[in-house]
Amino acid sequence: MDPLVIGALIAISTLLVLSLGIPIAFGLGLVAISFLVIFEGFDSLDILADMFFAGIAEFSLVSIPMFIVMGAAVASSPAGKDLYEALDRWLHRIPGGMIISNIGACGIFAALSGSSPATCAAIGKMGIPEMRKRGYPDGLSTGAIAAGGTLGILIPPSITMIVYGIATETSIGRLFMAGLLPGLMLMLLFIAWSLFTAWRNGYSFSSEGRGYTMKEKLEVLPRVLPFLVIIVGVLFVLYGGVATPSEAAGVGALFVLILVAVVYKVWQPKKIWAIISGSMKESVMIMMIIAASALFAYTLSSLYVTQSVAEYIANMDVNRWVLMGMINLFLLVAGFFLPPVAVILMTAPILLPIIEQVGFDPYWFAVVFTINMEIGLITPPVGLNLYVINGIAPDISLPTILKGAFPFMLCMVVAIIILCIFPEIATWLPTAMMGEAIH
Repeated sequence: MDPLVIGALIAISTLLVLSLGIPIAFGLGLVAISFLVIFEGFDSLDILADMFFAGIAEFSLVSIPMFIVMGAAVASSPAGKDLYEALDRWLHRIPGGMIISNIGACGIFAALSGSSPATCAAIGKMGIPEMRKRGYPDGLSTGAIAAGGTLGILIPPSITMIVYGIATETSIGRLFMAGLLPGLMLMLLFIAWSLFTAWRNGYSFSSEGRGYTMKEKLEVLPRVLPFLVIIVGVLFVLYGGVATPSEAAGVGALFVLILVAVVYKVWQPKKIWAIISGSMKESVMIMMIIAASALFAYTLSSLYVTQSVAEYIANMDVNRWVLMGMINLFLLVAGFFLPPVAVILMTAPILLPIIEQVGFDPYWFAVVFTINMEIGLITPPVGLNLYVINGIAPDISLPTILKGAFPFMLCMVVAIIILCIFPEIATWLPTAMMGEAIH
């Protein structure tokens, strides 16, 4: 049978299996094993254990549970509330300061926690009621938080970027740097749209909230600044080549646990165990997906699907930007149905050689890839952030939340277009800090 036909059958089977609600790791493993047995017989099962183990036999994977512990510790504390309050107190005199506070808090908290749903929950519980109380439209209030929560998979340290680096064998430190400026640009686009739509709908930014004394502004900083110092410290040691991602993640997780214990009194064994056990469950889930994806990738390669798809795309007589448009459309649709980690592990190893062959920078592509995954987080049917927001504000209908989030999806599309015109936004910082990448 033609490898491209086999590839189409695998793709259809995968979507059908995952649509049944089977956990992603088990679904990928089931499809991979089934097609191996059908086309290569039961003898092909002899190496399954080796392939499964090889998928997670990477030292750099140690950084994933460490960053998850770091995020879980932050999410279990009132850090999100304090971060929100600090920004609100310092920005209350700025027109639209409430919007800036919410999206800024989402960006920082998302970087700390690495979890979009956790960010939506932590910031949304305070930000959405406050914005509604001050007269902001319901769609804007919920859409801004839903979109702001997605920033965590782009702004470093990002677990998604770590998975991409492992899947494509690219530098995780360089990926972190590549995502920083685009992440800030996306945050500014979100803020600009929010301010514009609020103004267009007749919202008056005058007398927004009560005033705060300097004492009130300063009293919240000691609880917030240490966490920001940890983010800066982790990025500094990575960018400066002082430590590997695994080492930086381990030290960052330790310091965050200490801070949470000291600042918020989260030191009881029961609470610490809740953080560790929750992190362990999430880490095992991601590791299982990575291992199953390695098995899935082996099946595609063994049946010559990967090579045939790459060869077919490479032989297409189209402009490289048309090719990039087709890839973006494919990623966008994939993100509608699958979480970012699954899409990256299944597609990045196939797409990266094609991207490099037509002359695109792999780190620039990682940023474009990640923004496509961000769009998937606020679009149905998966759209985790939408359902989290709906749980926070159940009196606001899901269509209203989706309508409010839609302009932010367009902001992400605009960000991709800007990156296509000015790729240096993603490539300048890694090159300036670490020199030219060796492809």
